[in-house]
Amino acid sequence: MMRFFVAARRRFVRSGAAAVFVPVLVLSGQATAFDLETYLEQVRTEYDLPALAAAVVRDGETVAAAAVGTRVYGEDVPVMPDDRFHLGSNAKSMTATLAGMMVEEGSLDWSSTIGGVLGEDFPGMSESLSAATLEQLLSHSSGIPMDTEELVDLYFSADTFDYNPWDRRHRVLDAWKTHEITVPEGSPFQYSNLGYMIAGMMIEKASGEHWETLMNERIFQPLGMETAGLGAQTTFGLVDAPVSHRMDEDGNVRPLYWAPAADAPPVLGPAGMAHMSIADYAKWAVWNLGEGSRGPALVAPETLKYIHASKVITPVRENPPPGTPTTGEYAFGWGVVLFDWADHALLTHNGSNGMNLARIVLDPAEDLGVVVATNFPGRTADEATGIAMEELYKAYSDGE
Repeated sequence: MMRFFVAARRRFVRSGAAAVFVPVLVLSGQATAFDLETYLEQVRTEYDLPALAAAVVRDGETVAAAAVGTRVYGEDVPVMPDDRFHLGSNAKSMTATLAGMMVEEGSLDWSSTIGGVLGEDFPGMSESLSAATLEQLLSHSSGIPMDTEELVDLYFSADTFDYNPWDRRHRVLDAWKTHEITVPEGSPFQYSNLGYMIAGMMIEKASGEHWETLMNERIFQPLGMETAGLGAQTTFGLVDAPVSHRMDEDGNVRPLYWAPAADAPPVLGPAGMAHMSIADYAKWAVWNLGEGSRGPALVAPETLKYIHASKVITPVRENPPPGTPTTGEYAFGWGVVLFDWADHALLTHNGSNGMNLARIVLDPAEDLGVVVATNFPGRTADEATGIAMEELYKAYSDGE
């Protein structure tokens, strides 16, 4: 059942729209021309977003992909099909996959503790923090809290850009290491960027390589993600991708063109600082949907299935920050959620650096996935991308 605007064959003629191709969707035995570009432009216009991109993957292939709008809000700088969008915390699943590689290679174990791996580098670490395991860090169940005011001050400290990212990670953990951590009663889930930063440090220690190098050499390159990179999606000095945007207190839109203002501090890389085109992000969806049966062989099937398997319950959270989980269960860098528009739980995640927003949903049972991204933050972007993700899943699912 298609609940959106396919019946209206009118096409938008905005100069900001750019599509990759238009698929043919078969519903109820009849071929219906589904214009993804037109649909995305309708959503983008309704929610007043600068740019919006989406892709649908099915049976190991990208069957639809499009990008519409402008790179800069209020300006006529059309997006292109291969424009880079920021993934925010959706890159946590990539950090978790790097951890899986280390486990397979024997340099880490899911039960490896922070103290066991990093303790010699951080004398005086609290006993409870030292005892937290890699599995707990990746499932947000270690007891390390969500971003507190103290942690945000550490991320954005005066010397944030005086050191290489891996040195800054060391300094952040060294400043925080004496804190005792406590797992909450009930669900242990606390969405923790610091936890993922520390997991990244454990990966670095085990591999002898920087997280940034590993992402490029062991994720982006093997998957042929030619547009993928780290940090702000634009090249410094160029408007060659959809730029980041913020909303000020008066509701005014403020474009942030390039680094450092256009992304979170590099210290937080393992928690989510990747960017790529919607087509390259679709490759990540395809690979994960294969559950280890599709090349390249980054990790074994049993390892990927373990990464995808739920570990903790995500308690219901009222008005969580856009880009963070609301409810369901959590695996490693993936939510496991039963949406009210699907008949079984799906793998999903949202990501935002406060200036962009991305979503992904995967249905391994149907070998179907949807990725959506925009260069805009906040509740509006959260709702728009959520609606697009839902409608595209319904349109291409066998369930309706």
